[in-house]
Amino acid sequence: MLRFSNQSHVPSYYAATANDATRHPSLEETLNVDVCVIGAGLTGISTALNLAERGYSVVVLEASKVGWAASGRNGGQLIGGFACGIDTFAKFMPEEDVKRVWDMGIETLDIVKERVAKHRIDCDLSFGYLTAANKPRDADALKQWRDEAQQRFGYDSFHYVDADELGNYVQSDRYLGGLFDAQSGHLHPLNYTLGLARAAREAGVRIFEDSCVNALREENGLQVAQTARGSVRSRFVVLACNTWLGKLAPDVAKKIMPVGTYVIATEPLDADRAEALMPAKAAVCDSRFVLDYFRPAPDNRLLWGGKVSYSTLAPRDLGEAMRRDMLKTFPQLHDVRIDYAWGGFVDITMNRAPHFGRHSPTVYFAQGFSGHGVNTTGLAGKLIAEAIDGQASRFDLFGKIRHRDFPGGAMLRTPALVLAMAWYRMKDLL
Repeated sequence: MLRFSNQSHVPSYYAATANDATRHPSLEETLNVDVCVIGAGLTGISTALNLAERGYSVVVLEASKVGWAASGRNGGQLIGGFACGIDTFAKFMPEEDVKRVWDMGIETLDIVKERVAKHRIDCDLSFGYLTAANKPRDADALKQWRDEAQQRFGYDSFHYVDADELGNYVQSDRYLGGLFDAQSGHLHPLNYTLGLARAAREAGVRIFEDSCVNALREENGLQVAQTARGSVRSRFVVLACNTWLGKLAPDVAKKIMPVGTYVIATEPLDADRAEALMPAKAAVCDSRFVLDYFRPAPDNRLLWGGKVSYSTLAPRDLGEAMRRDMLKTFPQLHDVRIDYAWGGFVDITMNRAPHFGRHSPTVYFAQGFSGHGVNTTGLAGKLIAEAIDGQASRFDLFGKIRHRDFPGGAMLRTPALVLAMAWYRMKDLL
């Protein structure tokens, strides 16, 4: 397993505006609990909180800090549904189950709203999300999806934004229209994660940071998670490591791929200028495969994300490279300073569907959120808790999806995906 020496979160706008500086001790003893959760990102903390609310004793082991990886660095986009098309699920289950999955995709949004309200989490939760069309074919596809969602699932929250109305959402000539969803939105992901961790602690969960699990074994009918200076013996284990799963479950890790994605934050804009740039204050994502995503921050900064890369190498001179991309959409920001630039990895699956399952009868995992993790992790935590508590029907629905290993093995799969990304970049240009 990789070990981390970071004493704090990766420098970012989110770390600079974090509202909870709580630090947790490292594990230096042997504990016996019902469930050991490995990983203190959104997946792990959500699982732990749900289990504690059901009366289970829970320990969370984190190699670095709560929310250190993707959970505390992502674009903050809160997008209903899943990263894959809904018909990805239809390949593996009947239509009535597809509708159940659809309902759970909308439930992911409700989970976030309920958690923020119940636990009074200060994370700048805001509603409104626009998928912006780059090409006429993209605009047509968005209209078709609006109609299908209404007819097939009864979803009425989509509104197609024509070109002459687009200025109410984003002041740019780059887009031809877009699909607006009032139920989706955006938030400060690190503060959301830290708020969930506080709620978990209040529910009785014990969290240990700087406690990398270097071995997992079964012993006398219990799972034993071993760290450098301690261990946790438990009836169940939940692997919530995503791209940092390492050697704990290599057969599971083969089914996800780390993808680099990067974000910049501008200096605060004048209030009138910020209002004119994005009047609806909605999050925006474009319709390309290799996409850009952006949203306003409460202090009138623009948060701009993109430069998606399968190479795992950050762009050279990251802030300036991202700024050039931002100016393609907002040339009017040519005089604006970039205050923060950072990045990290999200985990994707081959088909972009989330990967939930059991590594053994008492070891559960959830991974492969493919860019929709802010809210889908909340569903994962809820479903794992249901399953451990003996109500596995919803969790097992996701087990019907067949997930393939990424091709190429450890040596060749990254170069293969770099070539694939080049192909998709070409398609975006056509």
